Amino acid sequence: MKEVILIKLGEIVLKGLNRKNFEDRLIKNIKHRLHFIGPCKVKNAQSAITVTPIFDDVDIEDVAYCISKIFGIAAFSRACAVEKDIEVIKKSAGEYLADHFGRISSFKVEAKRSDKKFPFTSPEIAKEVGGYLADLYPEVAVDVHNPDAVVTVEIRDDAAYIHSEVFRGAGGIPVGTGGNGAILISGGIDSPVAAYMMAKRGIELTAIHFASPPYTSERAEEKVVSLLKKVSEYSGKMKMYTVPFTKIQEEIRDKCHEEYFTIIMRRFMMMIAQKIAAENDCQALITGESLGQVASQTIGAIACTDEVCKMPVFRPLIGMDKEEIISISRKIDTFDISIQPYEDCCTVFTPKHPRTRPVLKNVIEEQNKIDYEPLIAEAVENVKITEI
Repeated sequence: MKEVILIKLGEIVLKGLNRKNFEDRLIKNIKHRLHFIGPCKVKNAQSAITVTPIFDDVDIEDVAYCISKIFGIAAFSRACAVEKDIEVIKKSAGEYLADHFGRISSFKVEAKRSDKKFPFTSPEIAKEVGGYLADLYPEVAVDVHNPDAVVTVEIRDDAAYIHSEVFRGAGGIPVGTGGNGAILISGGIDSPVAAYMMAKRGIELTAIHFASPPYTSERAEEKVVSLLKKVSEYSGKMKMYTVPFTKIQEEIRDKCHEEYFTIIMRRFMMMIAQKIAAENDCQALITGESLGQVASQTIGAIACTDEVCKMPVFRPLIGMDKEEIISISRKIDTFDISIQPYEDCCTVFTPKHPRTRPVLKNVIEEQNKIDYEPLIAEAVENVKITEI
């Protein structure tokens, strides 16, 4: 009796002629993640993926935890794989589910027979296994309408699989099937959530962080690295580009009217981010902006920011309120890191009365008080790269 993970595909099954490309990428992602846990055989057959640890010392709980954070998986179960013999199936079900039956008061059995050569029909399998389990565990009642647990027996081409608990997967589509995107990452709550949400739609991420020492500390940058490590549990590996932004912010402070500080700063961020994105074959920028949350996130301010963009800007949080964003940040375990009190560059030289309805012509006039092209080139040239 070998314990395995049975993976159920979600949105991938709707992909028509492109389905194989999505399945191949998902299998590649699974193998890459599991490489750090232990050798496993990953097999795709009959609309399900089976993950089997090769050696007994590979912890199946670690495998399951890893599987739970891979996009493209709708649900998964820990199951035992046994010989396709009804007596073996009954005995194995009783042994494998012993601990589970100690925690429930009612059950029913369902059977799925993909291998039509198996001599028992699905209802017959359910009746045989259900009767055996009812006799073995008389204290657990049979309830076909509202059971505490559903025992499932799947008869596939290669083996019979027995499982009960079904765990929810991460959903979405496999990372790498949606193209590449560059996430502008701060140390706040929002941008890590935006990164997670776009990775869920198959985007492979490159991270861009702006640092302004001595106004921002090394601890602030370390905080961002910690956030990206949490995101990478879902998105996979990525590069983080730390951009030296001090000179640009000081030029804005010294030469531009205070009420335009934030908008001009964000325009320069977008200019720099696009250059880094292009070098990494990214087709879009990603930000954590939510409409109306702060002065730089009004429609007028966003329009002024986007005017410098030559590639799409994805804002997955744009219609969400703060509580919704916080809820996701708690789910992906970034919230407690995000609220650590280390300031990022967005809080440097914050105007007391920022423009919420800026006029583009006036913004450009203020921006042009700075000879910014050499500053942008210098910032891009001196980025620091960190592997996440």
